[in-house]
Amino acid sequence: MKIIKRIIKIILWIILIPILYVIGALIHGTFTDFQPKEVIALKVDNANQLQTITDSTLSFIIWNVGYGGLGEESDFFYDAGGFLTSSGKMVIPPKEDVLKNINGALNFIKSNPSDFYLLQEVDFNSKRSYKINQYEKYKEILPNYTSTYSVNYRAPRVPLPVFEPWKVMGKMESGLGTFSKFTPSKTTRFQLPGDYPWPDKIFHLDRCAAFHRHPLKNGKELIVVNVHNSAYDKGGKLKKQQMDYLKGKFRAEFQLGNYVVIGGDWNQRPSNITGKQFGGKELIDPKGLMIPKDYFADWQWAYDVDFATNRALNNPYKKGETSINLIDFFLVSPNIKIKSVEGIDLGFKYSDHQPVRLEIEFDN
Repeated sequence: MKIIKRIIKIILWIILIPILYVIGALIHGTFTDFQPKEVIALKVDNANQLQTITDSTLSFIIWNVGYGGLGEESDFFYDAGGFLTSSGKMVIPPKEDVLKNINGALNFIKSNPSDFYLLQEVDFNSKRSYKINQYEKYKEILPNYTSTYSVNYRAPRVPLPVFEPWKVMGKMESGLGTFSKFTPSKTTRFQLPGDYPWPDKIFHLDRCAAFHRHPLKNGKELIVVNVHNSAYDKGGKLKKQQMDYLKGKFRAEFQLGNYVVIGGDWNQRPSNITGKQFGGKELIDPKGLMIPKDYFADWQWAYDVDFATNRALNNPYKKGETSINLIDFFLVSPNIKIKSVEGIDLGFKYSDHQPVRLEIEFDN
């Protein structure tokens, strides 16, 4: 009988320990959940004397750099349906891959001059990228640029995958890095509305948009916005709330006579991008959400129609086999002329996203 009781106790502890671990992780995550205010003034680094923009032509590059951890060799457990276990997929990438990806992104920036760089998933102090301060890395190679950092992911410990505590994602600190040749007069982080249900909300990003105001010689302002909408959003409920919120902000600026350029990772595709848009075996994700046709119908969506900007992460990238999509692009107000927009093909070598370059012209 003693042996049976001991066996029962051991079995109970085997069952109880994982349960206590999960409960503890949820309690810790709930009480340490990052809950930013709706409006936060951003610190401007390397600010110079405020200058009025007199250039009639400006260039912008957007790129989700994938925190240096999502190069061509990467798969990712969460995108492959993992939550409880990694199922052999990547959770934390090898350090040599992270260094390769970060250096590749830095070299790209150095080799592709632009007036503005709008970057997403720039890690600041995260376990997944070996606590490398990537924002500082970009600042170092852009010494004559002003910059802001807008946090959208802060968690002391992300306990995923749940049943593999020895390899969890861990500490997260990541956000939007915006770099400009011009010093903005005002910079603001706007928290986007909508939230995942508990407990998912405590381990997901707190999505935001970073607004940067630049004075023009005609007395109006150029509003440059770096945005990164929600992913893993079944049915697009969160994205709809976010897009409605942003629409109000953008319309208000345009009604004041200002010029507006928004760029980033929208995690949804333009309404007319469908089917075998990119040819061959590289089919666009049929489950990808689309921006409604009537959303800002008089504004201009700027994207390279023949260029995919994002790839699936369920397996390492293989050209012609991996599912791809177009979710990184610009929205431009009607009072701006689009001179050109082009995707820049890096073969997804350094990130699961590809850069896009926009050139605009206006009579300011």
